Amino acid sequence: MRRFKRTLAAVALATTVMAGTAGWAVGGEQTVVTGPPAGAAAAWRADGSLHRPLPDPATASPAGVARFFATLDDRQQQELAARHPLIVGNFDGAPLPLRYAANRRAVGAERDLQRARAADPALPAHERERAGERAGRCARLLAPGRQILAFDPRGRGRLAEVHGDLAAARRTAVVVPGSDIDLDSFDRTKDHYGTPAGMARSLLAETARQAPGTPTAVIAWAGYTTPVGVGLDAATGRLAESGAEQLDRFLSGLAALAPAAPPALFCHSYGSVLCGLAVHGLDGSEVADLVVLGSPGMRADSAADLHTGARIWATRRNGADWIGKVPNVRLFGLGHGADPTSAGFGARTVPSDGSHGHSDYFTPGTASLRSFAAITLGTPAGARQPRTAHRRTPGKPIGEDRSAIYRDGHDRPR
Repeated sequence: MRRFKRTLAAVALATTVMAGTAGWAVGGEQTVVTGPPAGAAAAWRADGSLHRPLPDPATASPAGVARFFATLDDRQQQELAARHPLIVGNFDGAPLPLRYAANRRAVGAERDLQRARAADPALPAHERERAGERAGRCARLLAPGRQILAFDPRGRGRLAEVHGDLAAARRTAVVVPGSDIDLDSFDRTKDHYGTPAGMARSLLAETARQAPGTPTAVIAWAGYTTPVGVGLDAATGRLAESGAEQLDRFLSGLAALAPAAPPALFCHSYGSVLCGLAVHGLDGSEVADLVVLGSPGMRADSAADLHTGARIWATRRNGADWIGKVPNVRLFGLGHGADPTSAGFGARTVPSDGSHGHSDYFTPGTASLRSFAAITLGTPAGARQPRTAHRRTPGKPIGEDRSAIYRDGHDRPR
């Protein structure tokens, strides 16, 4: 009974301190946004310009989407993107340049809509101000050189952005953020290295410093509805479960592009809950490495319980990252389970020297950023093996888990 009471107390504490990347305000339950916009999807399905059915954006596989667009000439592709930017721009498996072009149209349309709302005297002042702010954020996304891979203005807004040349990249990474991230905060100037855009830029710069001759791309992926502040959304897996389905589809879309190597996945805070669910069962062909930082748990008792071929890494700055105060419990759907940085979990460890808080792991000069870049490049010399002898990589006998690490500490290239 005493142990049960301690567990209940821990869960209660978790619900009061669990948050994502920024802020301690109590958050309300979020409405999950999934699937294509209903109106855009209906218009797409009704399009008879090719005299054949178009792939259903709600059900078509990324590989099937890639095959479909491969049958079209450039004019046909461009016309579809012009008529249906919200579909083509978010269609995993569609050609990269086409998605970039479609999303420029979609972002531009949202900017114009919000500018009109900001100038509408019939709206309350606070709504006009809000519209003006969103129009400004959309305008920044349209700056020359930005490559928007996904854009959905519904709700709080979801998007993904590519940093680097994804088509030419030999190494790739995907950054998945935690709570409080949406269109408004995607690339805010405050807490820059705690935003997906800031994380991605910093990681790309560090990979260029370490291996200037290796073409690399980093994708900032904020393609799910994140929790806001502290509340049940942050302490439960509801949003993570929905986001995991979307991330799985996104990763399948990357695989359909036939990259030189599967990406490394970097998951911050609540994003690590989502990633733990998303990689379950993947054989390593879609994700080479899964790195969790500042994680409250992955809804798994051990790395082996993830049943994935991806290598699992974890880091947390003890004493500096407040997430360490969140109890690693899971009861009645609350909490996210074991600490991925604990010895018993079985993840490889990443040093975090130089970071000073929950969202500093991508700050230039930190040991964590240097390690993240090395993992992305396939050369993590400073990484350490799992700190437990009885855990093993799924599918390999005990004692053979060192096969992925060279004697000099470098990871074996895939």
